[in-house]
Amino acid sequence: MPQLFLNEKSCETTAEPDRVNRAMTEMVEAVLAVAAVDRPGTALITQADSLLALQLAPGHPIGRWMGAPDTDEVLRVRLKRLDDRSPYRTVFPEGETFSDVGYQHDGETVEGLGYAHLLGGVGISLPLEARWDTDRITLVQERLTDDEETGSLRTEVEVRHSARAQHVDTHRTWIERGANTARQKAVESLRSGIELWARCPELFPRLQFTPDSEQYFAELAEVWVRPVGERLGELQDAVSDWDPEEHPIAPQWRSYVRTEFETRRKLCWFTDTDGENRLFDWHCDFLPKPGRMHFRLLHEERTLRIAYVGRKLGNK
Repeated sequence: MPQLFLNEKSCETTAEPDRVNRAMTEMVEAVLAVAAVDRPGTALITQADSLLALQLAPGHPIGRWMGAPDTDEVLRVRLKRLDDRSPYRTVFPEGETFSDVGYQHDGETVEGLGYAHLLGGVGISLPLEARWDTDRITLVQERLTDDEETGSLRTEVEVRHSARAQHVDTHRTWIERGANTARQKAVESLRSGIELWARCPELFPRLQFTPDSEQYFAELAEVWVRPVGERLGELQDAVSDWDPEEHPIAPQWRSYVRTEFETRRKLCWFTDTDGENRLFDWHCDFLPKPGRMHFRLLHEERTLRIAYVGRKLGNK
């Protein structure tokens, strides 16, 4: 569940408006690349009172980027939808001010990058200067101590950082590990298929479901809730990494997934989201047997749509 802390120093560089807007687009693509891996837990935290009050450069409010004709509408909308927790102090643990520690880079105080280190997050910067165009940044941390002779302790620390989408690839394994841990804890806390269904948009945002599948979730036995949640997580991870051009048949599955035998395909027709009957013969199993989930692949959307979850079709 990465928190992304905007490096306020990267917003103090004077540059041509078009260059500032391009840098903002690069940074937003980095933010959304993180969200694609761990969408439910990703939050962008800035020094401003709100994201819409942010200044990207002296005399260049974020509104100039949002209103620019070259700004991608999808990026603009997705940024607005992202969890925005500003200013920095809104994410501090209760009662904590961090008044005993500070961070510097190139001799300048860097609050956002410092909080990213303190709270285990990721620093985010506009790539307007070469020093911010990197996937990791070394800071000098100064912490007050009880030692009367020194008064403080200075050490070098490293913080995860991104200014472009490609920087996120360096941290993907770390982000996925955190996302999977949070997702697994959420799944383990569920006790009914109704609860699992309600959490699907949050826990498995890349997956799609037919309207009728809600009833199958509602009918799930409690013993199947956690195994189904685990299988959904594996499917989510598989389609998140899926490149149909590289793997034109199907994603690289995380568990045993296959299509149904010809003789059983007559059982695998379900009503799709548009009201048409379609074949959902891709399937996976879950324990205890005979649990089974059926879906079909949507190559053009790089995902899959689930139509059925429950007892193996044809088994009484």
